Amino acid sequence: MSTLTRHFIDNAWVDSRATRCLDVLDPYRQTRIATVTAGDPADVNDAVAAARSALAGWRDLTGERRGRFIDAIADALEARRVSLVALSSRNNGKPLTEADQDLADAIDCYRYYAGEARVLDARQGEAVATGEADMVSRRYQDPVGVAGLITPWNFPLVSSAWKIAPALAAGCTVVFKPSEVTPLPEQALAEIALETELPPGVFNLVHGDGRGVGEALTAHPGVDKLSFTGSNPVGEAVMAAAARGTRNVSLELGGNSPILVTEDADPDLAAELVLAGFAYNAGQMCSATSRLLVHESLADTLHERLDAAIADLVPGDPLDNATTLGPLINTAQYERVLGYLAAAEHEGLDAGSAPVSALPDHGYFIAPRVFRDVPTTSRLWREEIFGPILCSRRVASDDEAITLANDSAFGLAATVVAGEKDRAADIAARLQAGNVWCNTHQVAPPGLGWGGMKGSGIGRELGRAGLDAYLETRYVTLENDI
Repeated sequence: MSTLTRHFIDNAWVDSRATRCLDVLDPYRQTRIATVTAGDPADVNDAVAAARSALAGWRDLTGERRGRFIDAIADALEARRVSLVALSSRNNGKPLTEADQDLADAIDCYRYYAGEARVLDARQGEAVATGEADMVSRRYQDPVGVAGLITPWNFPLVSSAWKIAPALAAGCTVVFKPSEVTPLPEQALAEIALETELPPGVFNLVHGDGRGVGEALTAHPGVDKLSFTGSNPVGEAVMAAAARGTRNVSLELGGNSPILVTEDADPDLAAELVLAGFAYNAGQMCSATSRLLVHESLADTLHERLDAAIADLVPGDPLDNATTLGPLINTAQYERVLGYLAAAEHEGLDAGSAPVSALPDHGYFIAPRVFRDVPTTSRLWREEIFGPILCSRRVASDDEAITLANDSAFGLAATVVAGEKDRAADIAARLQAGNVWCNTHQVAPPGLGWGGMKGSGIGRELGRAGLDAYLETRYVTLENDI
């Protein structure tokens, strides 16, 4: 695979000023598949200047015209589907079925915001009641300006779509820093910008890590809007940088989400949802439901079903269609999860059985673990692990489950599995989480919002709220002549 040493700025491939490079790895084969420049603040400065220069022209296009460009991006992603799924699977380590779902979600997101761009025109100048008989007010929405977008490595093309699509729909121009860990799928977006004849400077991609590019982008005074998805410590640093100049910021941060299972739940459905909630993408999800609160009368049955479901997992080459469990992303993440397993051993936690099939002799694989009767003081109960680890506790009532579920520094997501739909909805209404699923998998259609409470972030992505995050609202109030 070719070495990546160039950025995409002002619709041109540009050599980096940086000399430092970063290896891009295949987490299954544990081999280098590319090299990406670490980037340089001067590269960021060029990208911001290009975005600033393009802003007026892009902002002044009609929503219909911007929507056509965004639809074209979706078409181009669809045309590359087979190659991008394979590339994402190899760079990220996730099974092909998961990589294919990611790309489908990304395409849907671009199509959704293409439609929102068109609707935006019709919303301009909407009358707003003032409560005053002699006044009339109209509401307008303008793009925030230049948007600096930073995404993580666990869902390439998806996380970027959630930011790039609404930013472009709103009329913002973009400087995008993909994760240096999974830059290969995102590189296609620059190729697509040229293919779809996106105006120069509207979309700019700067490769690199936090030290070379991330810090420069978040601190740049020419960036009007910052949107970051990643860890809490880095999110706090982004927020601090945004405070200088009082700039607009959105943060989608960590999670340690609960899944609540009542005594009347279908045990097979519960096992399916619990397993997906902590083992999908090898548990590398901010929305992972890694805290199980199960009614004491169903706990043993559910644990048995979980053991059986884990035993059916097939760890292996992500490019093999038979694989259902891929490796963790890299050495750092592998050692992080091993550190939690060591902490569990030190705390004397009950790991139950570990019936997963034999792991490959290479790749950053961790067998899924279900720790039972975990105390709420445990590090594993309180912290985000980002690996296929589940902590389980028995509860005697819905009230106890809800109290324990909400006793967390995070509030991104939750799942409720109950025999009665109304009961599940009643429980969901009392949970402190931005997204709650009842008797279903973690779906995130582009028309719904996404984001969390408490330490899980600020603002929302997806849906109308995701578009509004890139817009400023202006009210024009006039004397009523009627």
